[in-house]
Amino acid sequence: MIELYTSPTPNGYKVSIMLEEIGLDYVVHPIDLGKQEQKDPEFLAMNPNGRIPVIVDHDNEDFVVFESGAILLYLAEKTGQLLPKKEKARSQVIQWLMFQMGGIGPMMGQANVFYRYFDEKIPAAIHRYQHEGLRLLTVLDGRLEGRNYICDDYSIADIAAWPWAVTHNWSGIDVAGLENLQAWLERMAQRPAVARGGNIPERGSKGETTRAGQTIVVK
Repeated sequence: MIELYTSPTPNGYKVSIMLEEIGLDYVVHPIDLGKQEQKDPEFLAMNPNGRIPVIVDHDNEDFVVFESGAILLYLAEKTGQLLPKKEKARSQVIQWLMFQMGGIGPMMGQANVFYRYFDEKIPAAIHRYQHEGLRLLTVLDGRLEGRNYICDDYSIADIAAWPWAVTHNWSGIDVAGLENLQAWLERMAQRPAVARGGNIPERGSKGETTRAGQTIVVK
């Protein structure tokens, strides 16, 4: 059984979507970022960087994994799902996973901060991060030309990128004209596991959330 410590953020949703896709039993512990619960000593003992998400794999000697991309890789390798075994295909998926981890996530995250959260707006910073976010989404749009998914098959690369790309409006990024990207966003949203995982935990949920089959029970 997997314990998932997470919050309703794009990085958190990556892991809940992955767990829904691969069908492992897991228990969710929502972390209240507003209350700085990610800085509590108990959490820092699992992730010294004080960031969600974190998993604990009780089927593997209570092994702890932090960083969303590392968690996706760990779960893919654990289950043999959503990561190709052939060398070149595997490398392609990992390359696009790193593209999200090093590009889309950080740039759109900064766009969110400067566009949404600062009382004093800094136009140069807003433009910088919105422009770079759009550039990266345009790269992704080009990659999706003639493809249903980022690589040959649905993979952890899609799971990593979707929770960030789907929030483009929150970042103030207009994706008009990126038709491949828009079609992929919709295609992803139609996957049942994405629809479920993209709402775990629900915003404002408290305490422990237990997954039992397809039933989510908030205690």
